[in-house]
Amino acid sequence: MPVDPADDVPDALEFETWFGRTVERASALLDQARQEGVEAPVPEGWSGIAPLVERTWFLAGVHPYGAQMFVEDPSVRERLLRLLNDPLCKGVGEFGLDYGPWNKLPADVQITTFREHLRIAHERNLPVELHIRDADGDEQAKAHADALRVLREEGVPAAGCDLHCYTSGPEVMAPFVGLGCHVAFGGAVTFARSEDIRAAAVACPANRILSETDSPYMAPVPLRGQKCEPAMAVFSATCVARVREEAGVATQAQTYADLWHNACRFFGIVD
Repeated sequence: MPVDPADDVPDALEFETWFGRTVERASALLDQARQEGVEAPVPEGWSGIAPLVERTWFLAGVHPYGAQMFVEDPSVRERLLRLLNDPLCKGVGEFGLDYGPWNKLPADVQITTFREHLRIAHERNLPVELHIRDADGDEQAKAHADALRVLREEGVPAAGCDLHCYTSGPEVMAPFVGLGCHVAFGGAVTFARSEDIRAAAVACPANRILSETDSPYMAPVPLRGQKCEPAMAVFSATCVARVREEAGVATQAQTYADLWHNACRFFGIVD
């Protein structure tokens, strides 16, 4: 769950209080369900992992839409640092570069914020989640090219780097994977015209592939158009596993195992 101190969280303490109380409420509801005979199943490979409600964490970072606020308003940085101090915070994100039609901020402002987030992640040894969107019809993928340049200059955080909600092809992905980045595929991989994204899912190394929701956006087929939620990740993961098996890269079972183990390692859930 990404939390943006420039937009979502005007008061970091208020958010932390709300988040903690929400987890406690969820725990109480699960206890009540167990008392009524409803027990959540424990999938294979989950032994040693904390109970469901205790596997609820967040990331903190300023989305590219808020890059100007991060540069100009010191309180935004202060809120970010406070959120990163919370033991339930697992990384820095989402932040990055958005050259798409809905972001009018100049590239230099976005790049400045991008650099600062990477430096914070290095200092705190935290993984990062990147939002990178090219302008429509940009065959040069300039946002990805600029992000790649900055990553090379600043260094990929040792704790890890994830290309969130990846929507480009294997050629754009390759140099990021070469730097050691993970690549997360969401609902867009299931869309009919997403052959290039599915090709990237096939080309992604087994130890770098992830799945995600991008909730509340981009619900996967067959639920496209609905409000996306975490449970829908099953459809994206199934699509990724299917195309990798069809291409002879891995069995579906192998891909599911890779998605699980990669996520656990990336977010420091298990060694």
